[in-house]
Amino acid sequence: MKNTCVVGGGSWGSAFAYHLAKIGFPVRLWIREPEIFEEAVRTRQNTVFLPGRIFPENASFHHDLKEAVSGANTVFIAVPSTYFRKVYAHVADFLRPDTDVVSLTKGIEKRTLLRMSEIVAAIPLRSGRVRIGVLSGPSFSKETAEGHPTALVMASADQDLARRVQICLSNERWRIYTSRDVVGVEIAGALKNIIAIAAGLSDAMNFGFNSRAALMTRGLAEIARLGTKLGARPETFAGLAGMGDLVLTCTGPLSRNRNVGLELGRGRQLAEIVGGMRETAEGIPTTVSARELARRENIDIPITEQVYQVLYRRKDPRRALTDLMTRTLKDEHERSGSEKP
Repeated sequence: MKNTCVVGGGSWGSAFAYHLAKIGFPVRLWIREPEIFEEAVRTRQNTVFLPGRIFPENASFHHDLKEAVSGANTVFIAVPSTYFRKVYAHVADFLRPDTDVVSLTKGIEKRTLLRMSEIVAAIPLRSGRVRIGVLSGPSFSKETAEGHPTALVMASADQDLARRVQICLSNERWRIYTSRDVVGVEIAGALKNIIAIAAGLSDAMNFGFNSRAALMTRGLAEIARLGTKLGARPETFAGLAGMGDLVLTCTGPLSRNRNVGLELGRGRQLAEIVGGMRETAEGIPTTVSARELARRENIDIPITEQVYQVLYRRKDPRRALTDLMTRTLKDEHERSGSEKP
């Protein structure tokens, strides 16, 4: 990781680049928005997405993608899932063979239903190949930049890559674990945002901790059902990318997805909520793609289905709750109930 690049100047990309610079790595941060880029060059701050943080001198800011990416040993991609393919297709034009590409994005692409690492694998370089990894786990951008202790998981089929990133990123405030389960880490990271929307809806209806705990636990169960059907390891969902990220996103006030649920539960329309946001709440598009993926795999994900109905069919949240609570009764760990009849 001698030369690093972070593609994406939103809150997470900026916080991640800030962390890299703080621990001593030279890092180039690609920022799409001209006005944010110009401010960063002038003030060494991103006041829109990471206010209050002045970047160290070993961080540089770039609006030209070729300039940012060319010559980098390790490229971290931190753009919304809906733009991931388009951005990475341009990035790939400038990568040299054997570059490490690590996704920081949590989502599933619409239509193709591909995970972000699968998109990277599907887009060839002009010559050679890249090594692919995924970094995920409970990590609010603001707290990361403030230096709060954080633990993440680095997943890759290439364990040399996973170990290299683990060693480079870990310090007294960041602890990185490695995993071979790319499928599980990505599915957990994507679908937890849907459950967080449900948690926000529950909180908006003034339901208590009992309700939130039930949503989180049964939400994790449906995430694990789909993930294991796709080849993930069950234990991944009890780890940082699974339960860890789910707890954070469903309970933390900094969670964009939980806040979407809160606003929906208070009666606001989805278009109005989205129109007032500077950044993507990944649970909104992921609800569509996760629902289609589950249908393809014949897997029952009832909480996701009800979130879909609230988001896209304007179903009343209380009716969605009633429909969830009055489904056919079953054993908690009933294997035959994991797939649709």
